[in-house]
Amino acid sequence: MTKPPSTKPLLQNADRPVRSRPRKPRNPAQPNLPLDPMPDRIEPCLALLKPKPPKGPQWVFEVKWDGYRMAVHIEPKGVRILTRGGHDWTDRFPEIKQAALWLPVGTAILDGEAVVLDERGRSDFGMLQQSLGGRGGKKRSSDAVFMAFDLLYFDGHDLTRSELGVRRHLLEGLVPADGDIRLSEEVEADGEALLRVACEHGLEGIIAKDRESTYRSGRLGDWLKIKCIQSDSFFIVGYEISMAARGHIGALLLAARRGDNLVYVGSVGTGFKESAAWKLRGMMERIKRKTPPIHYAGRRKDVVWLQPTLIAEIEYRAWTDDGKLRHASFKGLRDVQDNAAVYEVE
Repeated sequence: MTKPPSTKPLLQNADRPVRSRPRKPRNPAQPNLPLDPMPDRIEPCLALLKPKPPKGPQWVFEVKWDGYRMAVHIEPKGVRILTRGGHDWTDRFPEIKQAALWLPVGTAILDGEAVVLDERGRSDFGMLQQSLGGRGGKKRSSDAVFMAFDLLYFDGHDLTRSELGVRRHLLEGLVPADGDIRLSEEVEADGEALLRVACEHGLEGIIAKDRESTYRSGRLGDWLKIKCIQSDSFFIVGYEISMAARGHIGALLLAARRGDNLVYVGSVGTGFKESAAWKLRGMMERIKRKTPPIHYAGRRKDVVWLQPTLIAEIEYRAWTDDGKLRHASFKGLRDVQDNAAVYEVE
């Protein structure tokens, strides 16, 4: 075995400056690699909801994280953290920003999810919202971590035209397995077995991705989401008054998008915490209107109609035959910057 040197060369001759080797002149016959301009923003690739995991060797799987979709831009002038709608939330995630500055890369765009993890390592949307001060809050979250699952730009090169396998290979060499920016692990497994395990551990579901796909913005089917329990975002278009309920909110009336219009999808009357209910009531008092913003043929009494600006995250079990949510429960409010996530009825 070769013995290590007994001295440290860099510490010898301390009075002499340490110099690098002279740089060789560039061979003019060697071509320069073209650099792609760094985009200011890339519309995210969105997962299409499916009832069952796909089958086939081209599909790989990840855990579905329950948080805010974000893009971390590492640029020569600094770091930007953008929501899926393009709003700058850099100041709200100082730990993620600092972790991005430490990554060994000059320029990059990371795609992922900002989450807060519970004691069992599961993402908790309610904890994330609390750390940010609730909807419309201005708090900075020191608890959030960024689960990176794609790399769209890397040291001067646009990777959106590269296959997922290439992008993941570069991402795994860049992002650590732990820290404030960490890798969302890819799992090669049977999709149905993985979904069953995910549901048994209380996770929201799994994501399936076509390993041969390029990065295409929109909901085109290259990525699929399969959920254990359905959870989506809906506009709050009114509420029913009940003096016996928390915040005097008997139920929230919900709507989804249908093209340029809104359509009523039912109500939710459970899942409210005392303090959150009263805070929500105060917010709704400021956006009341006299007429419903949707076509409504129900028979509820004491309904207060609202401007459709508040977005609720709702957990539910299924849809009824007439297009209403079944066994719905209120999880929290989404920020207005995330309004692209409102459920769309086909």
